[in-house]
Amino acid sequence: MRDLDFKLASEEHEVSLYSEKFHGKGTAFGETFDMHALTAAHRSFPHNTLVRVRNVSNDKSVVVRINDRGPFVQGRNMDLSLASFTSIAERSLGKIQVTFERLGDVNLVKACRDIRLQRRIVRDVLLSPGIPHSFALGSTLDLTSDQSFVVRDIEYPDGVRLGTQTWLTDGEIFSFTPAIIGSYRFFMGTKTGRVREMRMEVTECQSV
Repeated sequence: MRDLDFKLASEEHEVSLYSEKFHGKGTAFGETFDMHALTAAHRSFPHNTLVRVRNVSNDKSVVVRINDRGPFVQGRNMDLSLASFTSIAERSLGKIQVTFERLGDVNLVKACRDIRLQRRIVRDVLLSPGIPHSFALGSTLDLTSDQSFVVRDIEYPDGVRLGTQTWLTDGEIFSFTPAIIGSYRFFMGTKTGRVREMRMEVTECQSV
């Protein structure tokens, strides 16, 4: 098993963007496919396996949960949901070369990065992939949306509040790397003036 995991981490694999037309449809394991969740399809990895997928062209990585079977295309090793794919590559690419690192079953792995995500600012403005409830110190959080949004303020654990007023239009990415542990508060807004607060707890541990 260790030899297999070593090969997975050292070999390059082709992965593709899971077709958005399957959003809301059933998966092989009886779940409902959500293109905004950090999930993936693989032909043999067990259900609920966590896999770190690293884009070899830019070294960005994302942890996905296996919740479907596939892809059934020769030479292709995994289908990534929209949120998973766009976390590590431009949506327009469609397919990329990656490495895999199996982390174990979702119920057995203690993760710094919470797979539960805060995505909705208002009904029609959704973040991708979203702000997790917990996050690893030193990791980079990338946020985008197909609608315009603004990061109005970020409050740090020491009480310092940074008024960023950073506007992001369709497809632009906001990146944030926490420098200290503790509770962060993000104040996310829309062009209509609506604001929602989202909290993220940053901890110093081995991220998955």
